[in-house]
Parts: sequence; structure tokens; C-alpha cells
Amino acid sequence: MAAKDTYVEGIGRRKTSTARVRLTPAAKTEITVNGKPLAEYFGNLSHQKDVQSVLDTPDAGIEHYMITAKVVGGGISSQAEAIRLGIARALVKEKAERRSPLKLLGFLKRDPRSVERKKFGLRKARKRPAWSKR
Repeated sequence: MAAKDTYVEGIGRRKTSTARVRLTPAAKTEITVNGKPLAEYFGNLSHQKDVQSVLDTPDAGIEHYMITAKVVGGGISSQAEAIRLGIARALVKEKAERRSPLKLLGFLKRDPRSVERKKFGLRKARKRPAWSKR
């Protein structure tokens, strides 16, 4: 591999979303999700900020990167959080000193919450049919 082709990869997951994120050193920061620019893929500004929040971490010494993410499954919110986790893991893989500032802000935690399965005899996971005496 040539020096310009080197990248660091991180995987992030949330609910049923999985994101494969690649960080490549660059002159300025650009984020591409599934072949589209970040603003085009995530129309909502809060989702864009969610993805970029890792890069704004103080004391982490984060430079400029070309970030490429491939995301499958889930909804828009869980995809944004999966990308955020993938970026954070890739940053730590590149430089181990970044671990403590990112960990303090909670960027390295995988949110384990997901939809509870539906049970037999119930309408949803916990919703029961109305009880009638007769």
C-alpha cells in the first residue's frame, strides 16, 4: 500500500445499524456516507452534528481526515450513532492517547438498547389483550 492509500477502519453498531468507517489523512475534513456527502445523506442538522461531534473533541489532537462510511440497516438516527461510534473507534485505533478524552465524553460506548422481541400470546413485547371477566 502506498502512503496516500493508508486508512484506519472502525466498526460501529446501534440497534440494527452497522457502519464501516474508514479514516484517511487529508488536507481538510470531508465526510461521505454511502457515496453521498454528509449533508445530503442526513438532511436533519441534528444527525449531522451527531456524526461530527467526535471530531470536535478537545484534547484529542484530531487532525483532518477524509471519512468514508458504509451504513446498512436501521433508521436514520441509529445510522448516525453507528457512524459516530465507528469514527471514535478508528481514531483510537490510530492513536491510543485519544482513548481517555473520547471515553470521558462517552463516544466509545456502544448503546445496547434494541427492540424487545414479541412474545407468544401478547400483542407486542409486553402489551396484553384486555382482560375480561366473562
